[in-house]
Amino acid sequence: MNKEQKRDVVAQIAAELQSSSAIYAVDYRGLSVTQAAELRSSLRETGTSFRVVKNTLTLRAADEAGTESIKPFVEEGPTALAFVRDGDPALAAKALDTFARQSQVIELKGGVLEGEVLDIEQLRRLARLPSRDQLNAQLAGVVASPLTTLVRGLGSLLSGLAIALGQIQQQRAAEQPAADAEASSDEAPAEAAAETEPDESSEQPETQKEAE
Repeated sequence: MNKEQKRDVVAQIAAELQSSSAIYAVDYRGLSVTQAAELRSSLRETGTSFRVVKNTLTLRAADEAGTESIKPFVEEGPTALAFVRDGDPALAAKALDTFARQSQVIELKGGVLEGEVLDIEQLRRLARLPSRDQLNAQLAGVVASPLTTLVRGLGSLLSGLAIALGQIQQQRAAEQPAADAEASSDEAPAEAAAETEPDESSEQPETQKEAE
């Protein structure tokens, strides 16, 4: 690799360092070509690229990109970098951790997530976290739960109100015949009294005769 090619590689790595939300470093000693291709394929599904570059070039790229926080992971031993650009950092960490445990040919060294340095244990804990889609689904479930309860409560309230109105209507319907019967009984004595009341005009002549 001549100087111009090295400059191109350094520029490419610097661009990836600047544009990545997360950068993970691994010791790739023992990794075969076939295994490297398999790892790249699994990382590509998470929106992550995987590069094996000489440490000296990576250190120069870190200086150019202003990402010195990654340098301690690159200074010792053969180091490959996983660049998470548009993908889910948790899924990328999970893919690396799973491959490391199953293949036993790479070792996690740590990384940088949104400018925060992660050691090996923190990177492994990140790998055990739910993915972004899973977290979104859980959040949606938490938000939807009170709404479901509210809808059910309103449904029960409306159902109870309908039952209460129906009972009131039935009660009024049952009371109406009794009210009508009572009104009829009150009118009957009045009519009877009207029928038995003497006619003053018919008695007037008899009174006058007695007076005479």
